[in-house]
Amino acid sequence: MESKRQQKVGRQIQKDLGELFQREARHVINGAFVTVTAVRMTPDLGIARVYLSFLPDKNRKFLIEAVQENTRFIRTKLGERVRHQLRIVPELQFYLDDTAEYAAKMEALFADLVIPPAPEEDEEDNHTP
Repeated sequence: MESKRQQKVGRQIQKDLGELFQREARHVINGAFVTVTAVRMTPDLGIARVYLSFLPDKNRKFLIEAVQENTRFIRTKLGERVRHQLRIVPELQFYLDDTAEYAAKMEALFADLVIPPAPEEDEEDNHTP
């Protein structure tokens, strides 16, 4: 369970990284649409685990590798944004967020389920006058 401080810093980093990917780091993601879905902070605020989702979905592995290779550049740009809020810019660890893929898989599983209807009982036959 994250503390209020971890959550607050995580939300700020999520917001700043989202803007950073849209404006200053477009070359890193080759023009793909990236969403920062979550940021989880360690208790000492030294490491930020950043979960990313990409559209189009085809080259996700290539895009996450490109982001990981440019972590130093991204962290530097993030540091310029949060230098007045944080004493130390956290180390960034990027992960592929597969929540949407998981949800689609669950939807498909539920769609394939065959649930037989409940047997109907005649209420009039059960009552004896």
